[in-house]
Amino acid sequence: MKRTLALALFALSTLTQLSAEMIYDIPVTTIDNQSETLAKHEGKVLLIVNVASKCGFTGQYENLESLYQRYKDKGLVVLGFPCNQFGSQEPGTNADIASFCSLNYGVTFPMYEKIEVNGDGQHPLYAYLTGENAAFPGKIRWNFNKFLVGRDGEVIARYGSMTNPESAKVVLAIENAL
Repeated sequence: MKRTLALALFALSTLTQLSAEMIYDIPVTTIDNQSETLAKHEGKVLLIVNVASKCGFTGQYENLESLYQRYKDKGLVVLGFPCNQFGSQEPGTNADIASFCSLNYGVTFPMYEKIEVNGDGQHPLYAYLTGENAAFPGKIRWNFNKFLVGRDGEVIARYGSMTNPESAKVVLAIENAL
């Protein structure tokens, strides 16, 4: 019995380490076309958001930037992934998106190239975040879904579009993760 329990705990520990390493190994491309992985954010708390410039929730860019400024020195990184899959609300080029975010919301948090978060063209990051083995599985329903990832690389919360990034529950979860 003790041996079985020890083996189960070892397997669970190994799976946890593997999944944490996997998120950092996922290839991404910055909004200015630089290939990288999320490894440069390892050990930080991540708030990963699918964003859009012409959405009723676009004002959340202001809240996301505010959170980033408030907590970046403590280890929070907000990561924006533009997506045009919902109502064609992100029609511009990566350069258009970067300019819009900078000029209208003063965005300084890392932004990445436009991706697909669902379907056949789903980006590997979103396959990881929403797949059947994910901590919070299920399709993305609209723009501005948020995933909170702990310093260990584990997804610890998922919030829908209606949840303001500066809501008490999101801020509390970020503070607890930091």
